[in-house]
Amino acid sequence: MRHRPLISLAFWLIVPVTLLAPVSFGDTNMEFMSPLSASPLPMGPGRIAGDPERTLMLATTTSVDATGLLDVLADAFKKESGITLRWIAVGTGAALKQARDGNADAVIVHARRLEEEFVRDGYGVNRRVIARNYFLIAGPPGDPARVDGSRSAAEAFERIRASGAPFASRGDKSGTHTRELELWSAAGGRPEKAYLETGQGMAETLRVAAERRAYTLTDTATFYALGGNEGLVPVFEGSPDLENIYAAIAVSPFRVPSARYGEAMAFITFLTSPRGQAVIGGFKGRAGRPLFEAMASVAGVDLVR
Repeated sequence: MRHRPLISLAFWLIVPVTLLAPVSFGDTNMEFMSPLSASPLPMGPGRIAGDPERTLMLATTTSVDATGLLDVLADAFKKESGITLRWIAVGTGAALKQARDGNADAVIVHARRLEEEFVRDGYGVNRRVIARNYFLIAGPPGDPARVDGSRSAAEAFERIRASGAPFASRGDKSGTHTRELELWSAAGGRPEKAYLETGQGMAETLRVAAERRAYTLTDTATFYALGGNEGLVPVFEGSPDLENIYAAIAVSPFRVPSARYGEAMAFITFLTSPRGQAVIGGFKGRAGRPLFEAMASVAGVDLVR
């Protein structure tokens, strides 16, 4: 995590004009406004002219890191902006906590309810949809719970519970875990038995599911990019209720004075630009297939949905 120096009173007396200046990024010149007032948000200490270190700390969900997408985005962003992207990859709940605790300048997450709470509490501003993929239900070959053929993901979960087949849950308040709990709620409640909480990330949870011949919920990018999932096959996918939306959110400097808001908005501008969207949509990693669908450049898409 980046060491954040104390900001003296003299700093705030000297640099307000600099902090309130519009940010220029590529061909885009924007003045970023607070949703709570008509005043521009302060840019944070990282935007002072002459600062030799232009970095951005990102707290992100694991899937964009484990697939290798962030490495490609970081290189392209550095080339266009001169800003070095650093990140910590954890579940969505943990990523938002890192931001609340002042350890991140921006987040990439995929749990709408948690994102709305983060913004509502004043920690996040300028949420923008950047990509999507889908969740899928993976299970043992032969599909003993007869999940294949379900009309919805909720029905698939009902069949898993009724069959008594084991289910491996991340149990870590990640975006995947959050969606899983929503599906169990729609299915009438999670199983009382054979419910395994790993408390781990997706890779470890997939390993446990394979070893225990259990079902699990995973995002398609992680499942296909990791490989080595012997003992697991997709048994239910492609359903509209398994859509998985990724959003980028800047951390508000009103809540976190050390947040590098200028760098955060430069990154979000890049992610939603034609160049950033092309990187996201064209990324295949080791899977040999596109892992994410670019969403910010799709006509008619609500970028703040």
